[in-house]
Amino acid sequence: MTGQLKGKAAIVTGASSGIGAAIVKELVGADANVVLAARNEGKLAEIVANMDQEEKTLCVKADMTKQKDVDALAEHAKATFGSVDIYVNNAGKMGTSSVLEGAVSDWEQMIDINIKGVLYGIHSVLPEMLKKSSGHIVNIASDSGFEVTKRLTVYCATKFAVRAISTGLEKELAQTGVRVSNISPGMVDTPLSSESPFDSDRKKLEPADIARAVVYAVTQPEHVNVNEILVRPV
Repeated sequence: MTGQLKGKAAIVTGASSGIGAAIVKELVGADANVVLAARNEGKLAEIVANMDQEEKTLCVKADMTKQKDVDALAEHAKATFGSVDIYVNNAGKMGTSSVLEGAVSDWEQMIDINIKGVLYGIHSVLPEMLKKSSGHIVNIASDSGFEVTKRLTVYCATKFAVRAISTGLEKELAQTGVRVSNISPGMVDTPLSSESPFDSDRKKLEPADIARAVVYAVTQPEHVNVNEILVRPV
């Protein structure tokens, strides 16, 4: 895998833990320059220090619900590495999701991060990618974007939206040279899933399992667009 992404620069949002941190490690392992984005700058710095790859990474504090933060993130990445070749929309939130419970604040946060944050990210890098006829947008959705669980109605709605954005954008970008991949994890062993029920006799996915799917998608030949990857526990 080493060297496959040499000369490429990637942004990974929600990079301070879990799937995002694993994606960063896999991309760096493939020789990409990587910008780590999250609200907790201390955790980002800790991840970079543990990898000992300071020269290939950049930590940027950013709130994905604020368009000005997202735009500044893209500009910072371009100023440091010259371009943004890969953008991984990984930041997400799972909150109280039953409509009956009426947790409006949680709904708003999920919509702001899971949907608007994805759109802000795409908007921040797409014009430059179109200009150079090259680039790859990776949206991390969920298997909850395929099937609705009654206690996760609103969360599922946001992940259905991510899949819809990915599918529509792939059609919009046909023959432009810019590719779109939607990656939908099942239950992954992360802080986000710690409170979720899961069969005790089944092993959750590891964050690295999803990270490898990302690297698979972005290292395909230029004429290949991996549109959808669904990754579930056995």
